[in-house]
Amino acid sequence: MSPSRRPLALSFPLHGSRLIEASAGTGKTFTISALYLRLILGHGGDAAFREPLLPPQILVVTFTDAATRELRDRIRARLVQAAVLFRGDGEADALLHELRADFPAARWPDCARRLELAAQWMDEAAVSTIHGWCQRMLREHAFDSGSLFS
Repeated sequence: MSPSRRPLALSFPLHGSRLIEASAGTGKTFTISALYLRLILGHGGDAAFREPLLPPQILVVTFTDAATRELRDRIRARLVQAAVLFRGDGEADALLHELRADFPAARWPDCARRLELAAQWMDEAAVSTIHGWCQRMLREHAFDSGSLFS
């Protein structure tokens, strides 16, 4: 598939500041989970982040508590699904097949292990509401922000 016809989730630059904004029902969760996989695997060549990441190093912010729970669960499920595919044991959608095809087959076992590890780390993932993340930053940086610990 030519680079211009690749899904945005597989070609979107993962360095610098980026914002994804879309209406309900447009595939945000699907896209976010794909970007998350790419960050875990260090995917993207020139569009990649400088190093592969683990869940505690990736911040995902949304509006509601329900949305944070859904995102966390869907990202974890996607990590597991991708790991199974990289092991050659399962079926997946075209996007995951295209992601796997971007890696040499010799690297697939390492990719699968990294995805499995990331799925295990999801309890430590930084997936929160905007309000929750702001509160956490104020609490963790109370002296710097001049705010109270509580």
